[in-house]
Amino acid sequence: MADENARSAVIWKDALVAADLIAVDPAGLGGVILRAGPGPVRDAWLARLRAGLPKGAPVLRAPTDVGDGELLGGLDLSATLSSGRTVAQRGLLARSHGGVLIVAMAERLAQTPAAHIAAAVDAGEIVAERDGLTICSEARLAVIAIDEGLEDDDRPPAALRERTAFQLDLRGLTHRDLGMQGGDQPRPDITAARSRLASIITPDSLIEVLCTTCAALGVGSARAPLLALKAARAAAALAGRDVISDEDSALAARLVIAPRALHLPPAQAPDDEQADAEPGTPEPEQPPEDQDSDQSPPDQPDDDKGDVRTLDDTVLEAALAALPPGLLAQLQVNAQRLRAGQTGKVGEAQNTVKRGRPIGARRGDPRSGVRLDLLHTLRAAAPWQRLRKRTIAEDIARPSLEIRRDDFRIKRFRDRKQTTTIFLVDASGSAALERLGEAKGAVELLLADCYIRRDEVALIAFRGVGADILLPPTRSLHRAKKELAALPGGGGTPLAAGIMAAGLLADEVRRKGRTPTLVLITDGRANVTREGLGGRAQAQDEAGIAARSIRAQGLRTLLVDNSNRPEPRAGQLADDMGALYLPLPRANSQMISNAVRASAPAAQAVRR
Repeated sequence: MADENARSAVIWKDALVAADLIAVDPAGLGGVILRAGPGPVRDAWLARLRAGLPKGAPVLRAPTDVGDGELLGGLDLSATLSSGRTVAQRGLLARSHGGVLIVAMAERLAQTPAAHIAAAVDAGEIVAERDGLTICSEARLAVIAIDEGLEDDDRPPAALRERTAFQLDLRGLTHRDLGMQGGDQPRPDITAARSRLASIITPDSLIEVLCTTCAALGVGSARAPLLALKAARAAAALAGRDVISDEDSALAARLVIAPRALHLPPAQAPDDEQADAEPGTPEPEQPPEDQDSDQSPPDQPDDDKGDVRTLDDTVLEAALAALPPGLLAQLQVNAQRLRAGQTGKVGEAQNTVKRGRPIGARRGDPRSGVRLDLLHTLRAAAPWQRLRKRTIAEDIARPSLEIRRDDFRIKRFRDRKQTTTIFLVDASGSAALERLGEAKGAVELLLADCYIRRDEVALIAFRGVGADILLPPTRSLHRAKKELAALPGGGGTPLAAGIMAAGLLADEVRRKGRTPTLVLITDGRANVTREGLGGRAQAQDEAGIAARSIRAQGLRTLLVDNSNRPEPRAGQLADDMGALYLPLPRANSQMISNAVRASAPAAQAVRR
């Protein structure tokens, strides 16, 4: 309990420091990804940020379904229609200039508005053409992307994560933590720090150190060390220093670089550096021919190198200290997510004209059963009213507003197909001998997870001479648990038959408009052919052929190797299927469930 309280204290203290740093340099640091649900903790953090901003700085909110017109600006429809001339209005980005834009539920933000916000953060201005207008406005701002996702894989768009300096996770804190975690500490003089920021001196070695730390932790983004450098400058300004110190650099590494880490540094790196440093210590006595000259120049580079090496270790250790325990597996999953370029456990997105999340409008005929977007229709017609009125004969009564066929706009929506998770379980003798009970327990936990997300689930088991669909796609958790509990173990391993049965069921799921996902739990050791005959070599070949057919289908697949040690045949089978391979030696059902749940987003998109 004491350790948990101490960790909460560190998290909240770092969050307050991040709020102060953003207040010092909002546009330079870009903002923060704030993972926190509604409540006093989030409100307290936002209040801390508002209190530090310059007086009169705007703090605006953007809804999740914000459109291009709201962000960028464009035609002021009511003013245009009432005045008879084109009147422009400023968007949220321009009105947030010099302040902060808060994006609610950023994990659901569409890619297009995220790209507009990212472009404004990058350039400090917006340039766009909309509704017959050319829009140019300053937009130097910080973005507070509030992430309320329930799942770890629900994250704001990569464009925002790339351009915001900090990623804070306050989900574990409660209102009781606010007072004892440093909430009553005196605030630094942010106004003085803001005026001192431009004169902060950056040591020449610091940029190299930050880049080295990013490389050691697998952070490939070029923006990360630049954001860390800006954070170190802001920290030095807050502390009243004129030069960035080691403490400022370590703070920047902990707050900016550590949350972006994709792997841990090699364990041998510190030893190698010490080994390289020790032989170099007697070097000052080696050059006798330069004795009559000043000896300080030869000594000075060695001292500088020692300082750089010490600073390098300090910054790296600070970043490592900020990593939560047990992060290695999660870092590997994060790396696969980034390579995949997709996240999420929901089904594939598809554009529709009748249901889903609104994503704008397009030109179309409203008589075809679609929904007319009246606002966008008026926006399309308004700029042309003067020209159209001139073409109307004087003896004809002029309408107050003339709308033509080309002006009609229909609503566009984006909906997601329902996901069906197909569990393919190896119930053969080898699996029973290994850990069939643990695999069944893991599947039961995953079934409950699917039920929470309202996914359909299906269960296929293969043993003996064939495969059986124990449970067709359903949302009934009770039925799934009942069939799973009654699943016996023993017999041969008809792996090819099981994979083919899963492929056929996936085709059926797709024809119904749903998105199938396959979770295969096996040791990969086939010994029964599709005809139900023995023969390990032929059975293994047929399993490979069936696996390649799954790859050809483009089926999202995760293969869980439940052997006591990683089985090469299971790894080869995952390669043939284009699946994410997850070896889990010496794991219980809860560990298997946690690993599958964490790896499911990567499994949906990774293609080997």
